[in-house]
Amino acid sequence: MPSSLIDADSVLAVDVGSCTTRATLFDVVESSYRFIAIGQSPTSAAAPFKDVGEGVVQAIENLQEITGRTFLNKDRCLIIPSQEGVGIDSFVATISAGPAVKTVIVGLLNDVSLQSVQRLAHSTYASVMESIGVNDRRKPEELIDGILRLEPDLILIAGGTNGGATRSVQKIIDIIGLACYLMPAEKRPSVLFAGNQDVAKDVNASLTPMTSSMHISSNIRPSLDVEDIQPASRELADVYLQIRRNHLGGVEELYSWSEGNLLPTAYAQGRLIRFMSQAYKSNKNILGVDIGASATTIAAGFNGELTLGVYPQFGLGEGLSGLLRHTSLDDIMRWLPLDIPTNNVRDYLYQKSTYPESMPATLEDMAIEQAITRQVLRLAIGATIKDIPVTVRRPFAGGLPYFEPILVGGSAITNAPTMGQGLLMLLDSIQPVGITTFILDQNHLLPGLGAAAANNPILPVQIIESGAFMGLASVVVPVSNARVGSTILHGRLVTRDENETRFEIKQGTLDVLPLPSGQTGHLFLEPLHGVDAGFGPGRSGDVQFSGTQLGVVIDARGRPLQLPSENGRRRELLKKWIWTLGG
Repeated sequence: MPSSLIDADSVLAVDVGSCTTRATLFDVVESSYRFIAIGQSPTSAAAPFKDVGEGVVQAIENLQEITGRTFLNKDRCLIIPSQEGVGIDSFVATISAGPAVKTVIVGLLNDVSLQSVQRLAHSTYASVMESIGVNDRRKPEELIDGILRLEPDLILIAGGTNGGATRSVQKIIDIIGLACYLMPAEKRPSVLFAGNQDVAKDVNASLTPMTSSMHISSNIRPSLDVEDIQPASRELADVYLQIRRNHLGGVEELYSWSEGNLLPTAYAQGRLIRFMSQAYKSNKNILGVDIGASATTIAAGFNGELTLGVYPQFGLGEGLSGLLRHTSLDDIMRWLPLDIPTNNVRDYLYQKSTYPESMPATLEDMAIEQAITRQVLRLAIGATIKDIPVTVRRPFAGGLPYFEPILVGGSAITNAPTMGQGLLMLLDSIQPVGITTFILDQNHLLPGLGAAAANNPILPVQIIESGAFMGLASVVVPVSNARVGSTILHGRLVTRDENETRFEIKQGTLDVLPLPSGQTGHLFLEPLHGVDAGFGPGRSGDVQFSGTQLGVVIDARGRPLQLPSENGRRRELLKKWIWTLGG
């Protein structure tokens, strides 16, 4: 056992969300890191406090009550490092609270640098208000007027391969510089340049006097056929935090407590997913999903490479007021198992956007919230698939790759009335293929682990292996074009104590095989008619599962999932699926 494990520091991780602030304690128990406890408080970013610090202190005070330990002094300041049994050795923090950062993206070619800078914007809590390209047909004065009218918080600039075009880049820089110059000094945006490095020094010199803060990163498109977003994404995380420190009370103190180890929540989650995909070398990749009030975040890890999508427009808080710009009421209502008037669904969207911390009070409200959750997650998954490397996409199910496991956070799922309802929301929206395991982050640990991973890589590994996460269900999704009702799969499940369950699966069904937590089982699958059960078309195979809360679920409803168009039949089918999963 390395001495670093014996002498390891205690870690306090704080996450400031739009609705809830959480303080999580990790410490060493019997020479290994363990999740100890979590304290919570409403986030205090809004009135009357308008300072996230109050919510942070209240969450830590709640943690003190739970653990009986002291982390704050009499002035409510953090005691760090620990001394004489009080305080904490290490502190990290993450934040997603606050409105989406109003962003203008700038590039040269629409299908090259503008696409890349759009993906860069997706890696943080940004709302893209305007796109400007070198082929934009608007006059320079129209572009300048548009920027002045939007009053963006951030301008992201890309374009030009290294050693490539400079005049076109300079033309755009002149427009951006003039627009920034014409703004009041207190409203000037931050600017991040991630384009042709041959002009980076000139761009920095030109724009620094005109901006709130000027940042330079390596080129996200160093050549036409190479895209490298990761360095710029790290720089963008710093820019986002600087914007939050300038605009949101209490963030500066949080930054000081963490000695600079403050990260955007989504960036920290993505870091951990990338770390896991590299550490565990899963040949089916790893997917992280978090459905929050501020945004829905999708992080897909591929052997150390990361695709990160952060979608404020698909959050379950203030963003719901604009959701109908991205989808229709009919698309939401198709997920309702109850007959609910359209106006009720529309009203719920606006009520929830005004009071994001509110909880469903009736069965009707719960049905609406779960329908909205399905649709926003479906939209976020669809947007992320477009950014996933072509080399790992599947030729079916919309291109979604195989993922094992899928880690899920967000109170809409973790606080569902039954685990079956939570799983059904995930199956309906993510629509995974092949063989995977859904793991719940019911204590919202992923952001803290991601923030701590850079300085303490042992911590996330041991916490993940400690049982702090809940195994929700092992899932098998055979891909088949067979007629509904025809047999597509034979199989048997053999448990550790030699109990055997034989079964056959028909197209269009959802089936559950009990395999409780604490048990293990061997699943043998024999597909028929060229069905792909995760081993390749028509190939048989076996896999070993550890028990989960819901056992082994076989989802043979088809990909993509098709719902009946007739309202009554569709609602009855949704009720049947909920019943099957114990809802």
